[in-house]
Amino acid sequence: MAETRFLDQGKPPERFARGWHCIGMADSFRDGKPHGIEAFGGKLVVWQSTDGELNVLDGYCRHMGGDLTQGEVKGDEIACPFHDWRWGGDGKCKQIPYARRVPLRARTQRYETAIVNDQLLIWHDVEGSKADYDVLPPQLPGLAEGEYTDWVWVAEEIEGSNCRELIDNVVDMAHFYYVHFAFPTSFRNVFEGTQATQFMESKGRPDKTGGYGDAELFLKSEATYYGPSYMINWLDTDYKGFNTEVVLVNCHVPTGPDSFRLQYGITVKRPEGLDEKTANFIAKKYADMFGSGFLQDVHIWKNKVPVQNPLLCEEDGPVYQLRRWYEQFYVDQADVEPEMVDRFEFEVDTTKANEFWQEEVAENLRKKADEDAAEEAQPETPQMMSGT
Repeated sequence: MAETRFLDQGKPPERFARGWHCIGMADSFRDGKPHGIEAFGGKLVVWQSTDGELNVLDGYCRHMGGDLTQGEVKGDEIACPFHDWRWGGDGKCKQIPYARRVPLRARTQRYETAIVNDQLLIWHDVEGSKADYDVLPPQLPGLAEGEYTDWVWVAEEIEGSNCRELIDNVVDMAHFYYVHFAFPTSFRNVFEGTQATQFMESKGRPDKTGGYGDAELFLKSEATYYGPSYMINWLDTDYKGFNTEVVLVNCHVPTGPDSFRLQYGITVKRPEGLDEKTANFIAKKYADMFGSGFLQDVHIWKNKVPVQNPLLCEEDGPVYQLRRWYEQFYVDQADVEPEMVDRFEFEVDTTKANEFWQEEVAENLRKKADEDAAEEAQPETPQMMSGT
């Protein structure tokens, strides 16, 4: 028993990460109605005021706990369905129709907001700090000017898994072969400050379909997490000699200690000379392809267990260093240590892995060719005559 390696599943964090979290496409909240968003172990209410601003408050009225998401937008305020207390986007109660005055302490929790890349982001910090706009994800150049197609946006609810599980993918070179059906031919990580980046080049596997599995698909990928929950993935794709610039946004918001809402969006830079219909068709095709890749990960997350003490080999990459970087978002600002934010670089040598994988794929293709040949050699079954 002394030589047996046991899994330490640990416990999920007792708090939610500090930083910017995306809660959806901004325009989805601009319909004059209140919207409920499950987040941070509770519920938020989102609505648009008459000046066009999007407001986000805690979803429950501080009077008697009414669900504000079931209320009504009245002017600039959200009105509680229980007693019609009117709450403004600044978190203050603006009016109680049946009362002579509003109590001085009639305030609720508000979330500071920002719109980046057509998406609504909110700042969350258990310490109650002011939003740090210096660490906002960047606006994509050319997006507002119409150089990209409309977003294809998808949300997926993940139950039974903490959102930390998906962060490990930043350093996981080998899963691209086994889960996404691609050869990662180059793989490097850089962590610094609140950003963690993965640089990868890959080509599809000819023995698989789905995910990135296509022998004629070549990718150059640069994926950066800006804070704890928002990643931008720039993808230069070469498919059968047709080059396309694709941007994938992968983001999540925790809904509980063991659940989160995974969201991803795809937009494609409009190729010169293509009409809008064709460009949007290409974007949809890439969204389907990369979306199927996300679903491959989702299946893993829904069935694995957390591991605090992973047993690693050299080619697994800097898992513990990445987790140390990620820890900065789960401690007080005063407790952020230099080793969490100092620059760290690591490159995985993919030589040995690709030698083995190429042989394995060649053997798979040989077996498939033998099976196809055997099927073609089978004599046709003669048709039987019937007396009826």
